[in-house]
Amino acid sequence: MELFDLTGKVAIITGSSRGIGKAIAERLAEHGAKVVISSRKAGPCDEVAAEINGKYGQGRAIAVPANIASKEELQRLVDETNRAFGQIDILVCNAATNPYAGPMAGIADEQFEKILQNNVISNHWLIQMVAPQMVERKDGAILVISSIGGLRGNALIGAYNISKAADMQLVRNLAVEWGPSNVRVNCIAPGLVQTDFAKYLWENPELLKTVTEPAPLKRIGQPDEIAGTAVYLCSPASAYVTGQTLVVDGGLTIAW
Repeated sequence: MELFDLTGKVAIITGSSRGIGKAIAERLAEHGAKVVISSRKAGPCDEVAAEINGKYGQGRAIAVPANIASKEELQRLVDETNRAFGQIDILVCNAATNPYAGPMAGIADEQFEKILQNNVISNHWLIQMVAPQMVERKDGAILVISSIGGLRGNALIGAYNISKAADMQLVRNLAVEWGPSNVRVNCIAPGLVQTDFAKYLWENPELLKTVTEPAPLKRIGQPDEIAGTAVYLCSPASAYVTGQTLVVDGGLTIAW
C-alpha cells in the first residue's frame, strides 16, 4: 500500500466533474489524497465533491470551478486550493476541448486557436502557477492527459491531435527542467474511452467497430481504467518515472 499511498497529498484535477477527470479524482481520494474538483460549471463540481466527501469523509474534496481559457480563473483555482489545503502536491491537467472535426483545410482560425489555447497553453499556464512550490519543496507530480491521437495522423481530428502531440512535448521539456528538483512530469495517452467528450466516436456502432476491432482487447475503454494509471503516476510507485507518455488504449496502437 505504501507504493500507492497518497495520504496527506493535495491534488487539483481539471475537467473533473465527469468522465476521466472524475474517475481520477475519485481514485486519488480513495488512495488518501485531498482533491480539488474543477470544471466550468459549479453545480457538477459541487456534486462530485459532495460524493467524495460522503464516501471518504468531510474535507477530502472541495469544488473550485474555473474556465481553463481564463488565466485569472486558473490563478483563483490555485489560490483557493492553497488557502483551503495549504499546498499543492499533485496537478492533473485533464480538461480539453475539440470544437472541430474534419480536414485541416476546413478549420476556422478561431477553432484552431481555441484547441491550442485550451489543450496546450492553458496547461502551460496552470503548470507554471503550481510548479514553483513543488520545486521549492523538491517534491511534486504533474500529469497531463493527452491522447493516442498525438502519436498518429488522422483526417478527422487532426487539429486536436496536434494539440495532444504538443502536450507530450510539453511534458518532456518540463521533466528535463524540473527533474533536478524531484518534480516529475508525465502524460497518459488514452485510446477511445466511453465518455461524453468522445461520444461522437462511440455512439455510432459502425464507427465504434472500426476503432475497436483492430485492438487486441476488442473493446472501448472506461474512465476508471485510465484512473489506475493516474494513481500510479501520481504516487511513490512511479518515483523513477518522468517525461514519459504511458499509452492506455487496449493495445490499439501496437496492432493497427
